Amino acid sequence: MKRALGIDHGEARIGVAISDELGMLAHPLETIHVKEVPDSIGRIAQIVERDQIGVVIVGMPRNMDGSYGPAAEKVRAYVAKLQERLAACPVKVWDERMTSVAAQRLLHENGRNVKKSRQVIDQVAAHLILQGWLDSQSMLG
Repeated sequence: MKRALGIDHGEARIGVAISDELGMLAHPLETIHVKEVPDSIGRIAQIVERDQIGVVIVGMPRNMDGSYGPAAEKVRAYVAKLQERLAACPVKVWDERMTSVAAQRLLHENGRNVKKSRQVIDQVAAHLILQGWLDSQSMLG
């Protein structure tokens, strides 16, 4: 099985996580700072090629009632550009409700100062998005 890549898209930072070769576990990979790397899609394309990624999972923000808001429209536009660039690699969306909150809680429980961990929060959120998707795939068989 090829590896999967998880993306937590944000306007300032993009968290990236990667699966293991078995497609069972997600691991935080890096944070892309949009101001420093304005071509974030190009950076993701480099990772996809370098690590032979088979699928990219992008967190789709939803309101608690399941509806989509303005942030979802930005992610949809980003996903369209990403899919165009990655042509042969499918890009899928996954419900990301509460992943940033869960990431903050996880870091806090592990003794990390949340304010000093902003860079890591995005990676952990991407990890949670990807792990949720991987878990759903293993349940499907």
